[in-house]
Amino acid sequence: MTQTSTTVETAQKLGILPQEYEAITHILGRTPNFTELCAYSGMWSEHCSYKNSIKWLKTLPKDGPHMLAKAGEENAGLVDIGDGLACCFKIESHNHPSAIEPYQGAATGVGGINRDIFTMGARPIAQLNSLRFGNIETDRTQWIIRGVVKGIGNYGNSFGIPTVGGEVFFDDSFEQNPLVNAMSVGIVKIGKTISATSHGVGNPVYIVGSATGKDGIGGAAFASGDLTEDSKKDLPAVQVGDPFQEKLLLEATLEVIESNAVVGMQDMGAAGIICSTAEMSAKGMHGMKIDLDKVPTRQADMQPYELLLSESQERMLVVVKKGEEKIIENIFEKWDLPCAQIGEVTEGGQLKFYYLGELVADLPAESLVLGGGAPQYEREYTEPAYFAESKKLNSQSISQPKSYKDVAQYLISHPNIASKQWVYNQYDSMVGTVNMNTNRPCDASIVNIKESNKAIALTVDCNSRYVQADPETGTAIAVAEAARNIVCSGGEPSAITNCLNFGNPYNPEAYWQFVGAIKGMTKACKHFQTPVTGGNVSFYNQSKIGDKTIPVFPTPTIGMLGILDQKTWQTGIGFNQAGDYIFLLGKNGTGDIHSSEYLYSFVGIKNSPAPYFNIDEETSLHELLKSLIRNSAIESAHDISDGGLITTLLESSFVKRTGFDITQTIQERKDAFLFGEAQGRVVVSVQKSHLDLFNSIIAQHTVGVLELGKVTNGEINVDGEKWGQVDDFINLYENSIASRLR
Repeated sequence: MTQTSTTVETAQKLGILPQEYEAITHILGRTPNFTELCAYSGMWSEHCSYKNSIKWLKTLPKDGPHMLAKAGEENAGLVDIGDGLACCFKIESHNHPSAIEPYQGAATGVGGINRDIFTMGARPIAQLNSLRFGNIETDRTQWIIRGVVKGIGNYGNSFGIPTVGGEVFFDDSFEQNPLVNAMSVGIVKIGKTISATSHGVGNPVYIVGSATGKDGIGGAAFASGDLTEDSKKDLPAVQVGDPFQEKLLLEATLEVIESNAVVGMQDMGAAGIICSTAEMSAKGMHGMKIDLDKVPTRQADMQPYELLLSESQERMLVVVKKGEEKIIENIFEKWDLPCAQIGEVTEGGQLKFYYLGELVADLPAESLVLGGGAPQYEREYTEPAYFAESKKLNSQSISQPKSYKDVAQYLISHPNIASKQWVYNQYDSMVGTVNMNTNRPCDASIVNIKESNKAIALTVDCNSRYVQADPETGTAIAVAEAARNIVCSGGEPSAITNCLNFGNPYNPEAYWQFVGAIKGMTKACKHFQTPVTGGNVSFYNQSKIGDKTIPVFPTPTIGMLGILDQKTWQTGIGFNQAGDYIFLLGKNGTGDIHSSEYLYSFVGIKNSPAPYFNIDEETSLHELLKSLIRNSAIESAHDISDGGLITTLLESSFVKRTGFDITQTIQERKDAFLFGEAQGRVVVSVQKSHLDLFNSIIAQHTVGVLELGKVTNGEINVDGEKWGQVDDFINLYENSIASRLR
């Protein structure tokens, strides 16, 4: 190798710490050249190595009765859903790219997460997303949200996979740094998956899919640092997607896997070729010899480091059984996709990269990867002052509003609560005919498993405001709410994937939030028996507000999978008919307005504790709901979350344009009763003919029950006060976001 040797200063410019540079020279027994240092820069970035999070991630529960692939073992989680089928699912972030180029940033996030699914042999059947934006009134936020939604819609719609659910949240903390978390879900027959591994000396190594360009170079490092005023200069670090090419790649990949000619396969995501070759080789305990000049390119004169680190989309690395090359080549030719042999598997664990016959990088694969030689750190963390300050709040000193109807109208039109139809109308939710929520909205998205009696329930959940208030409790609530949404919809929670969005890990207060979130997730997942199948950590998310740079609200997004053993168990949120009884299930009388949208936005108190949450009460509620649903004792079920009881009642009324008459005398603070967000509560409706059955099941459980009133033909009455017609509230709910974004 004749390339120029490197220095500590060069390493630092590439994001490598001085002690890491020393470790690299020790591993290699010499000074690395520039191409080698670029390889370590990508692989040892936070995005690829999880170096500042892995020690805590290892504490998350990974074992469960249905697990087929544990966290970290494959590209995505794999769960047995019965009938010889498995569900493959994962969520990941594309935050920084979406901040500087919203359309491509979001689009390639969707493309990347889908490839993680079908690279394992599963056919994607559903997509969800979790989005966080700044103030909806600002020009920047409107530019970002328009680009992100269009990017998700155009890519997902063209790729042909329905978007079946998601969430959208607005807060000033996300003004400069939006969060774009994409989740994909696929189905595969058990035993038909393919692993991201490499073995068999002499087996050929192919790169398939799109040609390689200079887009996305340094993307992993870009995602592993703070956004600054100069980040727009990093635009080449944002990949460019082609959903039509991905659709061809999907079909070709599944056909290739079916051919049984493949040893292993991995999507080329973060860090490109170096990541795929290193991770597959380390897992298979072999090496590779790669000729970089054989990589199909769409730009001339690409340098070796650019070929190694390019994150051009719609590409795979495939290790093929020797002698069966023609099978693979014919399949990709059929689908009109580039397919080039660029190397072969070798003995030992060394990666040797050549360019025009010259050895340009010689690296031990194991030294590059998470779980191997990649560094692992445990950062300092400190409780921030705001946390102790929030405990001093005396909510009893807060005055009641002059008009409860005015508050209800304010909340139902608030961007965090109002209909997100402006967003989801740009997504195709019908393609594939698997979405069972189209005519029956549920708390979770119900997806049909064709040729089976089963369906799966999917949800993405996290209230960033709760996690900001108390990371441990707020994250436990996120898990509990995800489980509650699945149970309310008729399902049984099974497993989760997570996308952990936090600030700079070198900021002790931001890292304290991360540690608290892991503790809360661990506790809740163990309690609900929903192991963590994998996911993504996204650090360095922060925004400049005034002259201060502060972390975004910590957002550990929970993507949860549930199973409906019978499709008939599906339960919607909508009230069915006038005269049905309305009940509130769960603990009452808490008087809790902490961290509610009402307290935060309407009253204007930004710092308060997390809302009331008791995980044992939550479990009891779930067991009661399962019994009620499986015995057909209730017509609807809708959990109480953002906006409190009044929002839940209104949303249940909107489905069939019914109304409600709440006649129960309110014994506690009226604002807390109507607008508080205390957890572990669900509103259900019951036909008169099912009251005896309902009461007999209730008597077998210890969950609190309060009869609220009855469903009406469209009138909204609360505690003797006439609030008008349901259509008045529907207009506020449906037009709020659209009116701001026209």
